[in-house]
Amino acid sequence: MTALRIDSRALRAHYEDFLAPRGGRRILLTGHSHQAWPRAARDGVLESYEVAARDVDDKWGAVFAAQDELRAHIAARLGGAPRDYAFGQNTHELLVRWLSALDLSKRSKIVTTDGEFHAAFRQLRRASELASLEVVFVESSPVETLSERVAAVLDETTAGVLISCVMFGTSSIVPGIEALVERAERVGASVLVDGYHAFDAVSYRVPERAFFVAGGYKYAQWGEGACFLKVPSGCAMRPVLTGWFAGFSSLSDRRTRGEVAYESDGASRFAGSTFDPASFFRARAVARFFEEQALTVERLRATSLAQTQRIIDRARTIEGLALATPEAPERRGGFVSLATPHAGALVTKLRAEGVFTDSRGELLRLGPAPYTEDHEIDEAMDVLARALAEIAR
Repeated sequence: MTALRIDSRALRAHYEDFLAPRGGRRILLTGHSHQAWPRAARDGVLESYEVAARDVDDKWGAVFAAQDELRAHIAARLGGAPRDYAFGQNTHELLVRWLSALDLSKRSKIVTTDGEFHAAFRQLRRASELASLEVVFVESSPVETLSERVAAVLDETTAGVLISCVMFGTSSIVPGIEALVERAERVGASVLVDGYHAFDAVSYRVPERAFFVAGGYKYAQWGEGACFLKVPSGCAMRPVLTGWFAGFSSLSDRRTRGEVAYESDGASRFAGSTFDPASFFRARAVARFFEEQALTVERLRATSLAQTQRIIDRARTIEGLALATPEAPERRGGFVSLATPHAGALVTKLRAEGVFTDSRGELLRLGPAPYTEDHEIDEAMDVLARALAEIAR
């Protein structure tokens, strides 16, 4: 595992715009939220401008070529064929397209957990207010039995299941999702796996019959606006919330009152409408950079495990912190959550000393990245210990 570790110091030169701003030290432990971008991201943004200036409205051929290259990059890391991936500007957009494809007139139940990210949790909480829809929120703790407990709730009235494969609050990897997908298929329910905290953070292969939603804002370093939905091969679902790209090949047909046409392949059925292409030029440029630097999922994972273990080891020496993330390597994702009633205050105090973190409720989240050096982790933990001692006085 040590041989796979990335040389963080050698990599840092590509991130200096983010890591060495004017005004002093900056230690970024926000790798689970917004990682620094390599200079290649800037090149991608400039390329999008140059393509638009050169081609004007004919730029879309170059845009779609960028997306096709990005699809191949994603498929190589997650499995499936490049054609299985649809794009969106954010995961909420893709989530609601999936929800709109469920036949809720025949099956009125959706099953999820109480530990999903805000975009999904808020949307499903609002949907649960509808008299015609039942939304079941399964308690996410203990995570070891979560998939089994979700599976136990499924029946022939279930239209869809939404579950994360890595929990955004605790960085816990959820076991048993493959068996959950099999159970859902037996009762005729569709499964959407939220994999944002898995993509480029842990080694994960998407179950063949599941939908999978993620994006590049976090570990992939793509920035905003480039998210994706993996659609099971051969899917014939017809989203109600449908953009004109989902029927691209029939645009020249005469408009009729007949059934709305969709593309023949499954992922294209979940396509949207006109979008800002700059995000995809930026994402492709960073994906190329990852490949040039051999930043494979295996190497990213090995580096992350060593870094998060260093954080865990130091956190155990600081009074007033409780580890909320599993310590076993096979059970934890790409960041460490520390339970403390002072989480929000600590974020502010750490930021004042150039250490960037975030919190969710009473969980302080620390996320290293491939450019994070070990001495930065040690310095950040020293600042954390001092800040917590000051608050506790």
